[in-house]
Amino acid sequence: MTDTLWLEVSGLTVDVLTGIYSEETHLPQPLRISVRAKLAMADHYDPTTPLSRSKNYMHLKFAATEGIPKDVHFVLIESVADHIIDTLFLQDEKVEEVEVKIVKLAIAEDGEEIGITMRRARK
Repeated sequence: MTDTLWLEVSGLTVDVLTGIYSEETHLPQPLRISVRAKLAMADHYDPTTPLSRSKNYMHLKFAATEGIPKDVHFVLIESVADHIIDTLFLQDEKVEEVEVKIVKLAIAEDGEEIGITMRRARK
């Protein structure tokens, strides 16, 4: 079995211009976004290992919040996930794989989670 390191940020609520129906296309919708990034691991992490051997998890948060353009309408939430993945791959070559889960909060009626999970490995 190979050792793996996943950085995670989950449960972010972000307002994003998205949707295909007329009632969705004029105002941002709240999305719950979670991001996982698989990183190339160091051989060992001792107490003095510098951050450069990992990744600042705030970069994941930025990609899923401030990194999403406020003036762009994403027809599909799949394209929001794609944008987040591209952002993380561009940020850091140590990122080997990214998983993004997006839940559309505006259409939930009884607390269910309706949305997508997209995972992509670096090509």
